[in-house]
Amino acid sequence: MRIREILPGIFHWRAVHPAIRIAVSCYYLEAPRMLLDPLVPSEGLAWFAGRGPPQHVLLTNRLHSRQSRRFVEAFGCEVWCNEAGLAHFGERGEVPGLQVRGFRPGDRLPGGIESHEVGVLCPDETAFRIPGAAPALAVADGVVRDGDGPLVFVPDPLLGDDPEAVKRGLRAAYRRLLALDFEHLLLAHGHPWIGGARQALAEFVGS
Repeated sequence: MRIREILPGIFHWRAVHPAIRIAVSCYYLEAPRMLLDPLVPSEGLAWFAGRGPPQHVLLTNRLHSRQSRRFVEAFGCEVWCNEAGLAHFGERGEVPGLQVRGFRPGDRLPGGIESHEVGVLCPDETAFRIPGAAPALAVADGVVRDGDGPLVFVPDPLLGDDPEAVKRGLRAAYRRLLALDFEHLLLAHGHPWIGGARQALAEFVGS
């Protein structure tokens, strides 16, 4: 899927993740020059060079580094991850040599983006509130969307030994996020939910 502007200054595309062989969602926030969980789109890196190159890569969890290294090599981006996931990138980690800066939930990141703890699935699972006239919330794996369908959990086999306990924990985490002001939901898996996303998330956690 080619890059398209889904909100003013927010671009979305889907690409097949080379490791898991499924299409995932990626985003570029033009004002802060911030990539979210990026894979290289079909337009290639030249698309970003033409718009003002990205300066930052923001990971909703450590496993979403995806092709961050390509953007670092091309543009010198800084990569940001919840500090609870930094060991993943250490000398003996799964992505050795990728320099990543840590943040703590509650920290404000470049562009005024707010970081909020989700946890549950993994300690570094994080949601980001993106400011604007109609703010958006970006999330990782705690809630997903099959195409343009409703918000759902990932299948139970991916939720560990006690899926129902994990679901209760995730509902509680997202219930806390409902205290935030946002209109849109940027999902790492599935199409973004544009308009009415806070109500959709409220219905999901209440289901």
